[in-house]
Amino acid sequence: MEKLTVKKKKTRIALVVATFHTSVIEVMAAEAKKTIDEMNGRLASYTEVPGAYEIPLAVQHALRNPLIDAVVALGSIEKGETLHGEVMGYVVHTALMRLQLDYDKPVGFGIIGPGATTAQACKRAADTARRAVEAVCHMNAEGMT
Repeated sequence: MEKLTVKKKKTRIALVVATFHTSVIEVMAAEAKKTIDEMNGRLASYTEVPGAYEIPLAVQHALRNPLIDAVVALGSIEKGETLHGEVMGYVVHTALMRLQLDYDKPVGFGIIGPGATTAQACKRAADTARRAVEAVCHMNAEGMT
């Protein structure tokens, strides 16, 4: 698969990273930072939050900043023994979509799950982070920021 290259205006990106699953998140954060550089973007802000549930508030805070063009949310919601993860995944996804529309700025959805095992999350970590950054850079290049 060929890589998307954006050469228009530099996208000022805020990363919001849920640190609950350290082994997965370290890979995701590193890949996101690398992709921002490759896409001619700029890491304008980096915020860590405890888990996926806290991501929307931090994203909202970043979107309020006029110096931020887009936000990338990174996290992982693992498979549990109850429906807690599914409910959290739905709530977080809905909140991020609403924020994107309310602030008219792209939010890259780099959250694995719900329902992923640790092994599945590790396997998908880099690709998920890369695609979330590519998406916001593409939207910025199309003038949607």
